[in-house]
Amino acid sequence: MERVLIADDHPMVRDGLRTVIAVAFDQCELFEASSLEEAAAIIEREGDFDLVLLDLNMPGVVGFSGLVELRERFPSVPVVIVSAAQERGLARAALAAGAAGFVPKSLRRGAIVDALKTVLAGNFYAPEMDEIEAAEMIEDADIQRRLDSLTPQQKVVLKLVVAGKLNKQIAYDLDVSMTTVKAHVSAILSKLQVFSRTQAVILVNKVKFGQDS
Repeated sequence: MERVLIADDHPMVRDGLRTVIAVAFDQCELFEASSLEEAAAIIEREGDFDLVLLDLNMPGVVGFSGLVELRERFPSVPVVIVSAAQERGLARAALAAGAAGFVPKSLRRGAIVDALKTVLAGNFYAPEMDEIEAAEMIEDADIQRRLDSLTPQQKVVLKLVVAGKLNKQIAYDLDVSMTTVKAHVSAILSKLQVFSRTQAVILVNKVKFGQDS
């Protein structure tokens, strides 16, 4: 690990994390930010980081809004939520929102290091998450990345496919030609990395795509 950004509005927390990382990861270059705006500015200026450790509750941040903003602006940078809150389901919600890990501030130093190493190895980390849960989170995140690659119009078409509509019904509903619908469906299958409409429906149902509409 070469570059880490610690974003927390409490200086003592930043000092503690800096000490843990400096001892565990030799010659790691550390950056600090006391606000989300400062964190974003540092990433913009300095480029990619191996990890961003982001406090869940900072001024001006509501829920996972800070996490979502960083993930949207810097999708290649893994963000680990570091939080004093440990409500049930919070860690899973953080991972679902795009975090690479969820590290409680109450963890002992060795456990924090182990958690960061887990994330650096390309895996998700959350307290007490077993292997099955971790595998499910990785699969869900992969499916979501594929869905995010679809254009808005392709997502509309996919929702109609999930609803069980045939190409001619989709063409009628969207007032487009059959050729256009077929082109959209072909592109959707390619981006989702599946070979049939049925496979596409099964895949996206795992993340409940279209079920909120």
